[in-house]
Amino acid sequence: MPSVNVVNGKQIVVENLGSGARMVRFFAKPFLQMWHHRDLIQAILRREVAERFKGSIAGWVWAVVAPLLAIAVYTFFFAGRLDLPKEYIITTGQNTSYALFILSGIVVFNFWSEMAFRAPMLLHEYVHFIKQTIFPSDMLAVISTLRATLYTVISIVVLMVFQFLVVGSLPWTWLLLPFIFIPFLAFLVGMSWFLCAVGAFTRDAGYLMINIVPLFMFATPVFYARTQLPVPLDFWLYANALTGYVEVMRDIMLVGQFPNWQVYAWTLFTSIFTFYFGYWFFDRYRNVIVDVL
Repeated sequence: MPSVNVVNGKQIVVENLGSGARMVRFFAKPFLQMWHHRDLIQAILRREVAERFKGSIAGWVWAVVAPLLAIAVYTFFFAGRLDLPKEYIITTGQNTSYALFILSGIVVFNFWSEMAFRAPMLLHEYVHFIKQTIFPSDMLAVISTLRATLYTVISIVVLMVFQFLVVGSLPWTWLLLPFIFIPFLAFLVGMSWFLCAVGAFTRDAGYLMINIVPLFMFATPVFYARTQLPVPLDFWLYANALTGYVEVMRDIMLVGQFPNWQVYAWTLFTSIFTFYFGYWFFDRYRNVIVDVL
């Protein structure tokens, strides 16, 4: 039976739950919150999507142009200077294979970098809502990730069309994309919860991410394959969680094969751990965040 305690004149209900029930509640809570606030999530998401290219003549055309420009620039500078492993050479010309190779890595990295840049300052963007209303601040990380998802999906469609045009077909393993994309979403939401909470206490978190995110582009196998690194560096590159997501994405989208099960298991672990650790960290300091913003 729940008990009622009075703290500072307020009644607080304390439920006496077993360890199993507490664990089930902890794992279910983020999803129950998302479902409970689904209308708010949709409303703010629509506003954010509408404002992303507000005042721009080209609008969402930039979402298509950006990955194409990235392909052109990176291919021009790197193609011919780095050798691709044979499994990634899927066209008659190595330059086009390298363009596909780069874009598949950039899609993952840009999705992550957008969240890494924005998350530390996300609560500060909505401080007027958080301080003046009963606002579910934990949903901001979800909304921000969904907003970035729309932009990423456009990049994936560009990759799909480009691959179809230069190869002439798409591997059936493209159908497996949700099995890595959804865990990647969970990873980014958890990371955003953590960075949001840290960023609420100190703006240094935002400045730190501005400095380290560009370094991660070269610590992630975007321009090169992990197998091209010497032993044991190729193994330790998995310490960067993005490595697993990039490899699985490339196996599914380019090579047309099932990913290595150990690599996929590692991505699932990093996804689940980051998602729940990020939520636990944010929820632990939720009440304090309102006071420090």
